[in-house]
Amino acid sequence: MHPLLQILVLLGLAFAGLCLGSLLALLLIGQLYGYSLAAFGRLGANPGALPHGWAALMLLQGFTLAGLGAGAAAMPRVVGAPWARYFAPRRLGSAGWLLGAAGLILVVVPLMSALVSWNAQAHFPAFLHDFAAWARAKEDQNAALTKFLTQFRTGGRLLVGLAVIAVVPAVAEELVFRGVIQQNLVRWFGSRHAGVWLAAAVFSAVHFQFFGFVPRFVLGLGLGYLYEWSGNILVPMAAHFTNNAFQLVLLYLVQRGAFGWGTFDPDSTEALPWPAVLASAALTAALLGYLHRRMAAPGAPRLARTVSSRGVAGPAPGLPAH
Repeated sequence: MHPLLQILVLLGLAFAGLCLGSLLALLLIGQLYGYSLAAFGRLGANPGALPHGWAALMLLQGFTLAGLGAGAAAMPRVVGAPWARYFAPRRLGSAGWLLGAAGLILVVVPLMSALVSWNAQAHFPAFLHDFAAWARAKEDQNAALTKFLTQFRTGGRLLVGLAVIAVVPAVAEELVFRGVIQQNLVRWFGSRHAGVWLAAAVFSAVHFQFFGFVPRFVLGLGLGYLYEWSGNILVPMAAHFTNNAFQLVLLYLVQRGAFGWGTFDPDSTEALPWPAVLASAALTAALLGYLHRRMAAPGAPRLARTVSSRGVAGPAPGLPAH
């Protein structure tokens, strides 16, 4: 199946999965909390005004994202390939690959804070004034929802948050953006770099947070190269989970007064001190180099070549054979 056709099929499967997941969530919420259709309409706009609004919104978000992931997970059946060979044509070299991917996310935090700060202060040209106003309003709306969802009053709420905001997105989004979209863009353009960069741009754009586009794009690049180097979808999943879970756990500890820091804003755009940013940049570069050497060691099968040899996808022209 042509790469473009696979991406178009993914769009259909993802849309169907989103609809099914949303429907199941609405039925469950209606049964559990007795919400009317009018209440469902207010759930996204002002969940705090509804009884059980936090739990209902978590259920809706979790089921919707799970539906998205289920649509992507169905792609191997569509193309007639085993699931593991489609998404993970290469076995993990060791558990160290997962730990290295998680460690990469932790060391890059100060560097990402500088990108977040810079992007949040971006100014659009005058002819994009209407778009800038819409993007800012969307950003404020997302920030309000994030603040509401990350009010973890109990450890139980934290566990729910980890499941819905860390585990489900790590699995679902990596299956979609790295497992299907990036893999097929690499084949289509005959270039690993083109596939990784284009998939990262799509990954960032679909979140509709344009004043955070650059740091999310950079995150997408890191996840994309981890997938290309390792050939195993579990590696970017581990990094994605760590990115989300670290922020949630830190937020929970701060809310509990564990560090005496007072309030902590998960949407803060303030950069960490420059010495920390520079140290983070150096450590990130060193760890990226180390992971690349370990995952792309001589003689180890590379992703596109392995996929081709299993009959899942044809060889991408111009790709290095090593």
